[in-house]
Amino acid sequence: MIGMTNEVQNISDNIVNINDHVPASVGGLRGHIVRRITHISMMIIPFLYYWNGTNISNFFFELEPKQFISIVAFIFVLIEIVRLRMGFVVFGQRDYESEQISAFFWGGFSVCLVLLLSPEVGIQNSAFGFPLILGLTLIDPLMGELRRANWSSRNVIVIAYIGTILIWIFCHYFLGTPLLIAPFIAAIVVASEWPRLTWIDDNATMLLIPLSFVLFLEPFL
Repeated sequence: MIGMTNEVQNISDNIVNINDHVPASVGGLRGHIVRRITHISMMIIPFLYYWNGTNISNFFFELEPKQFISIVAFIFVLIEIVRLRMGFVVFGQRDYESEQISAFFWGGFSVCLVLLLSPEVGIQNSAFGFPLILGLTLIDPLMGELRRANWSSRNVIVIAYIGTILIWIFCHYFLGTPLLIAPFIAAIVVASEWPRLTWIDDNATMLLIPLSFVLFLEPFL
């Protein structure tokens, strides 16, 4: 009986949590934490753009805000091309990203596209861009950590959906975001995180897929 117990314990110890990316992160747990903090800190980007974009862009050769964002997106592309050619990863990235486009690139580049393409309505023209970017910066790491803690897929989906709805409700009251499409877009945001693809990261799909639906629906709002 004791032998069977030990065998079961050994099997349990050898089970790998496929949702735990710490072992694949450069820097281990510290790298993983830095990655999460960097991800969440991106929520400041829409505030900087919509409230201070003109001042920031004027500081750089008196550019328009969208011109500045376009240049930033182009810089992201150049840096990622160089990184892939050299085949290296930095602290907080994952080992496999040495041979594929990184999550950092997809997140930064997709945020730029959201800022460039989102319909300019509401307070400071931020009614759509702000909640879309918050959905990525807050909900994506939330879902990742819940999975890492071995929460069931059903609970992860429910919590992420509620969290996304709350973001859109918040933006409705403070930014003038249309609330009518919030339940639908929230479902799209959560569903867009689910596919596991090697050629594109969920940092992109969680922004670009909901953005596409916003662009389709906005003329009717």
